[in-house]
Amino acid sequence: MQVQREKQIILGSGPAGYTAAIYASRAMMEPLIIQGAYPGGQMMITTDVENYPGFPDAVQGPELMERMRLQALNLGTRIAEDHITMADLSSAPFQLQGSNGKAYECDVLVICTGARARWLGLPSEDMFKGFGVSACSTCDGFFYREKEVIVVGGGNTALEDALFLDKFASQITILHRRDSFRAEKILQNLVFKNPKIKIKWNTVLDEVIGNNKPRSVTGAILRNLKTGDTETQEVDGIFIAIGQIPETGLFKGQLEISPSGHLITTPGSTATSCPGVFAAGDVIDNKFRQAITAAGMGCMATLESQSFLESQSHKAHTQETG
Repeated sequence: MQVQREKQIILGSGPAGYTAAIYASRAMMEPLIIQGAYPGGQMMITTDVENYPGFPDAVQGPELMERMRLQALNLGTRIAEDHITMADLSSAPFQLQGSNGKAYECDVLVICTGARARWLGLPSEDMFKGFGVSACSTCDGFFYREKEVIVVGGGNTALEDALFLDKFASQITILHRRDSFRAEKILQNLVFKNPKIKIKWNTVLDEVIGNNKPRSVTGAILRNLKTGDTETQEVDGIFIAIGQIPETGLFKGQLEISPSGHLITTPGSTATSCPGVFAAGDVIDNKFRQAITAAGMGCMATLESQSFLESQSHKAHTQETG
């Protein structure tokens, strides 16, 4: 099988991946992006983005990703429409296998595979994603000024989302399928003291209700798990806060992974536990999860991978000259 040999390969085509490629192209590293199964990442299901610098009138998530893609291409980045199904990081050059049967190898690898939101799996939830149903309060909370919202979940993420939404929403209802939270006590205390936050214990979201023209959420059908009773609640937005699933399956047993499933990097760095492998964006970030922070980490990953290549080249030259 013919193997495509590259200096740097970037896995993933979200803000981290495109930024890594932009910096690599400017450094004449001739990067190859392998765009993955979800080109553009979670930004492709994000509507108005008002907090990304440089867009005073906001920008649609897909448009932002298209602009990043074109910028990377204009600077010389190549993009492969492929999805990596196997990675061997045991020695350099690193070996990768694509879903289309193609094989790749590279001297440095930048992992920007991101994380996908954990959803409930309801058909109505899927219908209104980006139109009133969100998995990112910090991305979309601004749009719910003086409106009523629901937060689904009972861990740290759910309670943090509810407290964040207090800045905007007139009322927040937390739905939790159990009768106690799993979140840290300090967050629980803040939630219990907040007059704008109501809690419905032993309750799940059964269905999202909304309009099609324009597509928008108008309510939710809730079900009590103890009694089986259902109720309809008028609501303007629903935030699903039941966690994220980092796309790290390829690297289990090869790279250090945290209990949350995120890749572990050296503090203050994007370097993973394998020399020559770097990671950026939501695949390592379980705290901020913003397009701008992912882009910043993508920049860091390329700068560090460039330094790594230069150090390897210097080492090889020193050995040759004895």
